[in-house]
Amino acid sequence: MKYVSIEQVEPGQFLGKTIFASNGTVLLSEGVQLTVYMINTLNRIGATMIYIKDPQFEDADIPEVLSDETKRTVMNKMTETFQTIKSGKSFDPRAVSVSIEQLLDDVTRNKEVLIQLSDIRTKDNEQYVHALNVCMMSTMIGINMNLTPTQLKELAIGALLHDVGKVERLTDDESPDPKRHHTWRGFELLKQKQELNLLIAHVALQHHEAPNGEGAPRGLSGDQIHMYAQIVAVANMFDNLLYDGVQRGKSMLPHEACEHMMALAGTKLNRDVLVQFLRTVSIYPNGTSVRLSTKETGVVVGQHRGLPGRPVVRVVRPVGEEIEVKEVDLAKHTTVFIESVLA
Repeated sequence: MKYVSIEQVEPGQFLGKTIFASNGTVLLSEGVQLTVYMINTLNRIGATMIYIKDPQFEDADIPEVLSDETKRTVMNKMTETFQTIKSGKSFDPRAVSVSIEQLLDDVTRNKEVLIQLSDIRTKDNEQYVHALNVCMMSTMIGINMNLTPTQLKELAIGALLHDVGKVERLTDDESPDPKRHHTWRGFELLKQKQELNLLIAHVALQHHEAPNGEGAPRGLSGDQIHMYAQIVAVANMFDNLLYDGVQRGKSMLPHEACEHMMALAGTKLNRDVLVQFLRTVSIYPNGTSVRLSTKETGVVVGQHRGLPGRPVVRVVRPVGEEIEVKEVDLAKHTTVFIESVLA
């Protein structure tokens, strides 16, 4: 499987990963043979990158933290919740809470799997995929920080609903009035729910605050920011750096995002949380095309927990009339490194 730009996809190729709609239903299933119409449709709905199957990299699967069933369930409950809010009605947080139990089971069971954000974004599903990714990453960080099961559930619900204040589209993050910020509106929506711990509402309120006091909406600093919110801030920034600027050509690759975030440790992001985050994420996800310092090009096919920057790379090159295939394990070949990621 390879991760490629939609412009590089050709009719007849096979889709490598299922694409979901915002409500969790399947738009296109893994393994479907792509037609000109399908490719044009994916382009129209805003899919910029997709996974395709490649016979030379058939075993380069993406180990998933969450099952497709869990993704469908959580996204479906999020859709119901957000649509209820948009209609001006009061939402029932219990449905989200139940779906979070399923997510926590998956994350706990797969806590040794390095996170690779592989779900395909469209204009329709990006809000939900973002929330799901931030929730999954936050929960994984929480496990690394030895949070209790109760704390993990509170963190997960807060992470999933961290941007709930954006749903009504009534906010203005550029306004000098902090109460116009989407974080404040999210807090107002969540604090009314007696079924939810008030700390969950504070995740929505504080996830754009920063340790140095230069965040929003209130300019809190240090320990004034609850740990849940500091965890969600890290996960939220990573996902935004990877995808928020896709349409503007300003998105970063995972290794670039990690370097950018490390430079913000102690100022914009909590240093201890960032350390735990870097233990959970794949810097070079499977399916990524790379150039090695040996000037060979290949595709990442394997990962090492604890060594996210030293994956296994499969190099395929023609030698006369034959095809030479070799694997370079960067954990063992310590003098070889990834020079660049290829588009």
